[in-house]
Amino acid sequence: MRNERLKTSRLEAELNQTQLAEILGYKGKQAVANWENGHSLPTLRVAMILADLFKKDVSYLFGLKVQGFHTKNNSKERI
Repeated sequence: MRNERLKTSRLEAELNQTQLAEILGYKGKQAVANWENGHSLPTLRVAMILADLFKKDVSYLFGLKVQGFHTKNNSKERI
């Protein structure tokens, strides 16, 4: 299911997907695009950062659905 609230919040902040990804420490926009298109979810930590950045509640942006942990190697911790 598409996340229109995340997309709208990003647009209200006048950020494109690449800019938001860079703020979060990602190399490309793919993670942001996947969250907005409903293909994946951010970790709780990233969801909290997004909520703070956009001045919204985590539950408003993501409901009760966030990823519980990273599925990639945790030795290179990202936001």
